[in-house]
Amino acid sequence: MSTSRRGLRATLLSVLAVPTVALLLGAGAPALAAPPGSVLTTSQVNSINADIQAHNHELGSQIRRVEGDESTSASKVAAQQPQPAAAIPNQALATVAGMDVASYQGNVNWASWWSQGKRFVWTKATESTSYTNPYFTQQYNGSYNQGFIRGAYHFATPNTSSGAAQATYFVAHGGGWSKDGKTLPGALDMEYNPYGATCYGLSQAAMGSWIRDFHDTYHAKTGRWPVIYTSTSWWNQCVGTSQNFSSTVPLWVARYASSAGTLPNGWGYYTVWQYTSSPLDQDTFNGAYDRVQALANG
Repeated sequence: MSTSRRGLRATLLSVLAVPTVALLLGAGAPALAAPPGSVLTTSQVNSINADIQAHNHELGSQIRRVEGDESTSASKVAAQQPQPAAAIPNQALATVAGMDVASYQGNVNWASWWSQGKRFVWTKATESTSYTNPYFTQQYNGSYNQGFIRGAYHFATPNTSSGAAQATYFVAHGGGWSKDGKTLPGALDMEYNPYGATCYGLSQAAMGSWIRDFHDTYHAKTGRWPVIYTSTSWWNQCVGTSQNFSSTVPLWVARYASSAGTLPNGWGYYTVWQYTSSPLDQDTFNGAYDRVQALANG
């Protein structure tokens, strides 16, 4: 969890001890709250805090925990420039700025982020087969109404149920796809286990099979292959060479530094790069805006 999120959590916890006090979110960072100057009610604060404590893990939270976040002002600028990648035919000469959100952000001020140049977003929808983001509707529909090209993501827990079961749950709770030109395929978040063993107690072969099960089920239900989000270190440790998804799956790589670095086994280039967690998760698309549209349209 980033420093800003740790501070937010501490503030939320303190508010719970004074139930008559409403919390002003986003002072100095209005895009994290509903319209600037608005407040959350005590019940909303309770909801966010319970959500954080129970079983919610946002995209990249465990990668930051294990690998750290070394992003700087300079690295953030560098990440938004086209990256050298000899494997890409007609190498991309443009990038598109984006972001990803979860319940930690509460009601997001989409107009603020739009004014800062963000044009695509993925919102957490589900985790395992028991969790849904209580702010999903505002985040998913609100971004769409602002003009964002948006999608949903699922935090995988491969030791709790099958890939097929989790793909089915994801699609049923916001992770579907429609060819409306503004909906990205759902993303599968594969990262370090927040509850125990790094690879969820699975061998590389078993992990690869689990992801394949999710991959195939998601395609069967939506007609699209999912995007896969991961870090090179986690993927090469927990999946290795057991499966290769590069022919069907766009890669969303996480690395909080000045370059995307070496990519997970099987992929020759990335489609999206999550390059920082400050002040919230920010991403860059490896191509011009019409390529984001193409990914949405399938």
